Amino acid sequence: MTTGKRKILVTSALPYANGPIHLGHLVEYIQTDIWARFQRLRGNETYYVCADDSHGTPIMLKAREENIPPEELIERVGREHRRDFSDFHICFDNYHSTHTEENRYFSEYIFQQLHEGGHIAKRTIIQAFDPLEQMFLPDRFIRGSCPRCGAADQHGDNCEACGATYTPTDLADPVSVISGSTPIEKESEHFFVKLGDFDDMLRQWTSSGGLQSEVKNKLAEWFEAGLQDWDISRDSPYFGFRIPGYEDKYFYVWLDAPIGYIASFRNFCDREGVNFNQYWNSDSTTELYHFVGKDILYFHALFWPAMLYGAGFRRPTAVFVHGFLTVNGQKMSKSRGTYIKARTYLNHLDPDYLRYYFAAKLNARVEDIDLNFDDFTARVNSDLVGKVVNIASRCAGFINKRFDGQLAATLPDPALFEHFVAGSTAIAQALENREFGRAMRQIMAFADQANQYLNEQQPWIVAKESGQDAKLQQICTQGLNLFRILMIWLSPVVPELAARSAAFLSCPLAASGAWQTLQQPLLDQPINEFKRLLDRIEPKDVEAMLEESASQTDSSANTITGQHLADEPLASEISIDDFSKIDLRVATITDAATVDGADRLLRLSLDLGGETRTVFAGIKSVYDPARLIGRHVITVANLAPRKMRFGVSEGMILAASGTDDAGGIFLLSPDPGVEPGMRVR
Repeated sequence: MTTGKRKILVTSALPYANGPIHLGHLVEYIQTDIWARFQRLRGNETYYVCADDSHGTPIMLKAREENIPPEELIERVGREHRRDFSDFHICFDNYHSTHTEENRYFSEYIFQQLHEGGHIAKRTIIQAFDPLEQMFLPDRFIRGSCPRCGAADQHGDNCEACGATYTPTDLADPVSVISGSTPIEKESEHFFVKLGDFDDMLRQWTSSGGLQSEVKNKLAEWFEAGLQDWDISRDSPYFGFRIPGYEDKYFYVWLDAPIGYIASFRNFCDREGVNFNQYWNSDSTTELYHFVGKDILYFHALFWPAMLYGAGFRRPTAVFVHGFLTVNGQKMSKSRGTYIKARTYLNHLDPDYLRYYFAAKLNARVEDIDLNFDDFTARVNSDLVGKVVNIASRCAGFINKRFDGQLAATLPDPALFEHFVAGSTAIAQALENREFGRAMRQIMAFADQANQYLNEQQPWIVAKESGQDAKLQQICTQGLNLFRILMIWLSPVVPELAARSAAFLSCPLAASGAWQTLQQPLLDQPINEFKRLLDRIEPKDVEAMLEESASQTDSSANTITGQHLADEPLASEISIDDFSKIDLRVATITDAATVDGADRLLRLSLDLGGETRTVFAGIKSVYDPARLIGRHVITVANLAPRKMRFGVSEGMILAASGTDDAGGIFLLSPDPGVEPGMRVR
């Protein structure tokens, strides 16, 4: 491990500015923040920057759907992202946007440098065109079957099943996700980066030790297949930066998005007086690290270093790639209530809980991690509350009440203290290498030793013995010093718990360079009054979070919506046997009422021809409950009941969601003459 004071710049991938932050996103930001905090704790000059990825067709279309300018949309989403990150204690030195003058400048500069270096090609291509929307289709707005493995419902640029990359015209059975029409082919002139020009450099850089073994193996496949020219332009209409000299050509979002790292840092440097060139010049001796998900490996391990090298900037020291988040063993799902927004979590639970749990699961490999809520509850309660905080609570009361908050002048077991200090080396190595799970296991093993010491010394018994005050004060001073070491180790992971602990111990735990103070015990000095540091997780709070999340699906908790394809691509093909399992019935709404505490839901009583069901539907924003009574609707009658925070929903009604100027949600109703209970065929 590198020693001495280092100069480090750290980034996370830029979240897209058309939706909220969810727990899957937070795996990366929490991982990066822990590592950056650890570097500061060691005394290294460390900056952590990020930005909103604010360009592209999806943002243009979402703004059009909301009938607002794209600038208004990205400004609103940016505020929400900053708030969520702040409340999860993600400590950015700067959080910017790609829709800024700094980013425009560097995008144009890098393009010009690549062009002057002969690395830009211009040629006419045949591109997918939506004949209904009258626009060229970005790769991600075309779905079809993978040309390599045949997997259905894949994006137009890469296959999630086999990892193949291709052009949208290679897809089988393509469909526009904007209008649902079959794309036609149309010519357009585009700019390309000749990625093959950088083949030798990229092979050398990717083998220089800055990538994980799994990443290098994947890159070897791409090198073997041959590096393809990279299309970096898009046609109007598009929300982004125009290519200088062209009215209807724009930089592709994936060109200016990573440049956002440079732009955000430049914005920070201009404001704080930091030397920008020292970090980005080609001969820089500083360190640059990118934390990214495995889905954007190609961009960060090939395109990005090629762009930097071709434009005269330094390349990353390393790219750290992580896996995805599953919840209770499955992909995050809106229908199961496990697509959990950051804000929904924060409405119910302490962010330090999740930070610790993620840390306990993370390692330096490209592996998915699972958020199992039973394990989450048990581990946080056992480790943080039952082991770590328990040490302070067992000792602090005696120091506060019996000794006016004054610690003893000596430790009764200095060898145990030195044993803890010596453990810092292995823990630091694990944190440096992003083996966070290993570090947490090591820390908890030390917490067990501290509790064992207290169990053996029994300060609660000593407190009752006459003439043992000095011994009691020393035992508790020893315990609190062991607690202090544990909290310094844990401070990058649970910063708010560390802050409360620092206030109680009256000493810094997370300040820059605090790691170097580990070997200096707190002796013969006052501490402040002990206050409860952390509550146990209550299962009811987890359940409330899941129920709130289940009620926050895009349209409703229990409404199937035929959403416009701009929002929801066509699902995978099913057979007639699959469809025949769905029992659709006509029902009459006999009662409708609002639901206390729910912004979108109505509670509906449905008559299915002699049987009454209760269904919750997210249609409050568009339907007056009183005007729904007596209306015929179509319901999924054989859907398993689902327990929600507001009660049990016993079915699902069908609706369609409008777009553009139409807006709203529209209940599907049968023709006149039908009766409740009739089957829909």
